[in-house]
Amino acid sequence: MELHTVWFILIAVLWTGYFFLEGFDFGVGVLTKLLARDRVEKRVLINTIGPVWDGNEVWLLTAGGATFAAFPDWYATLFSGFYLPLLVILLCLIVRGVAFEYRAKRPEHRWQHNWEQAIFWTSLIPAALWGVAFGNIVRGVEIDVSKEYVGGLFDLLNPYALLGGALTLTLFTFHGAVFTALKTVGDIRARARKLAWNLGLLTAVVALVFLTWTQTTRGDGTSMVAMGIAVAALVGAIGAIKAGREGWSFALSGVTIAAAVAMLFLTLFPNVMPSSLDPAWSLTVTNASSSPYTLKIMTWCAAVATPLVLLYQGWTYWVFRKRIGTQHIADAH
Repeated sequence: MELHTVWFILIAVLWTGYFFLEGFDFGVGVLTKLLARDRVEKRVLINTIGPVWDGNEVWLLTAGGATFAAFPDWYATLFSGFYLPLLVILLCLIVRGVAFEYRAKRPEHRWQHNWEQAIFWTSLIPAALWGVAFGNIVRGVEIDVSKEYVGGLFDLLNPYALLGGALTLTLFTFHGAVFTALKTVGDIRARARKLAWNLGLLTAVVALVFLTWTQTTRGDGTSMVAMGIAVAALVGAIGAIKAGREGWSFALSGVTIAAAVAMLFLTLFPNVMPSSLDPAWSLTVTNASSSPYTLKIMTWCAAVATPLVLLYQGWTYWVFRKRIGTQHIADAH
């Protein structure tokens, strides 16, 4: 297997890890308004992701860095053509991190309320925009012979991409509701289960429409298999949360995300960014990649560093594995 193909697969894995991990903490951020009834319950939700949200974002940095190093033309075209939506995502992630850290710095109601609003919106907006971005990548955008994006902002707001945004938003919120049920106790856990069931049904409808559209217009046999796995896992996750098996539901919702991402990358390959103007102008794993020597050095670095990162992050989740509830929140909050 060529190294540029290996790195295409590795980048797909990095995006899968990011959407699996950041997906549930985006979902929890959205649930601070949909599920929490008061400030104490909001604190419970924030505490479920407090020790891990910043580590989850490392996967985004790694995916972006890997794309820059392995496929510089892909990186350049993507980040210049999608400049405004990616800038909005970046600003949301910055404000979101500040909101987590600053919310409890002062006791005033207005101060904490404003930061809680920031957590909600900076979780919801990126959750939707990532779906819009990847929907456009799969659909194809206006790339000219010079590998430059020549379309406008409103060209990115097409029905297919907007449906992709609806899918990531509903799927991540469902994923977050399942995670909340897995990590909490008492009444908030029961309500998270019920909300996850309702969100799961909505997600299933959106997912079926989007994945079917993708398969019909761009899919093949391998992407059909990935679609089947995604749909089956989502149905299983919904059934498991209905039965009160939060662990199984969380695992299956993770499989749903992984299979859906795999399907999108399978429909892309060997392209990394198709041109809607002329297929011959599309960016591919061949014409957008770095030199073989660069890819070889990157492969050795990844082989050494990746297991260490996985071990450290796994240890973090193990340390903070216990459930929490309103009884664990100090009166000062």
